[in-house]
Amino acid sequence: MMKIPACVAVLSIAAASAIAPDALAQTWPAKAVRIISPFPAGGASDVVSRLVAQHLSGALGRPFVVEARPGAGGNVGTDVAAKAPPDGYTLVLSSSGPLANNRFLYKSMPFDGTKDFSYIILIGQMPMVVVANASAAVKTLSDLVALARARPGQLNAGSPGNGTMGHLTQELLKSVAKISLTHVPYKGGASLTGALLAGDIQLSVDVINPWYIKQVQSGAIKGLAVTALSRFPMLPDMPTAIEQGMEALEASTWFALVGPAGLPKPVVEKLNQEVNRYIASPAGRAKLLEIGAQPVGGPPERIAQIIASESPKWKRLIEQSNVRLD
Repeated sequence: MMKIPACVAVLSIAAASAIAPDALAQTWPAKAVRIISPFPAGGASDVVSRLVAQHLSGALGRPFVVEARPGAGGNVGTDVAAKAPPDGYTLVLSSSGPLANNRFLYKSMPFDGTKDFSYIILIGQMPMVVVANASAAVKTLSDLVALARARPGQLNAGSPGNGTMGHLTQELLKSVAKISLTHVPYKGGASLTGALLAGDIQLSVDVINPWYIKQVQSGAIKGLAVTALSRFPMLPDMPTAIEQGMEALEASTWFALVGPAGLPKPVVEKLNQEVNRYIASPAGRAKLLEIGAQPVGGPPERIAQIIASESPKWKRLIEQSNVRLD
């Protein structure tokens, strides 16, 4: 048998490596792809996962199947994706909690949000809302601050759970306005909104969603502020906290499509291109706004940028407030 010179073998390997990405770009996906939703069914992550999966199934010609794996503030499902083979067949629609803030809330994490993932696309941001029960004696954020100072600790403010962005935003409000509120954590948004309507709590600080949009529009609850840089398009009459003099009360949760570290670049590029196309479409934009999400999109690097820019603020607040989840 003729022996192949070492230099020729090296060149052959190099040539094969050079064409591998192009070949992969042409063949992927060759089978069904799962998108893990690490939060309970019916929430924003679940809804957006299904919207993205539906678009990708049609655009790429293979099934994109959503798999719910909730638990530990999104850590359970996100960890499944972190430990999956980096072949493009397991992705996760994760959020600012598992990918950024949870490392400050838990003593130990099963993954590193900045090292164990291939970032694909930042899909959208959902601002928080400060809302009040219809019978509460407040109409504006200034009213709330005045009442809370007159009755320190007597106002009950709900959130969808300890360590959620609703809870952290409530802590930020207390810090910025120098007021005392009694935090009432609920097990998810459904029980929180029911308590707000029933008058069991006076206030709610939570991520904006279709329920809040509908109830504020109907007058069933009072919209005091949205914690975004600009007013939310679906609630144009609700002022921002910044407009009301609280420049530091800016908070939102964001969600992104990511995969395991080492995901092939052609796969990342194809997914980024297709999801960007969906976000930019009138139908995609309308669907995202309908559930309370401001469309973002852009290159994968935006995920790293938002983590780097926001993490110091939330780390400092979590430490000051002594919020822990384990």
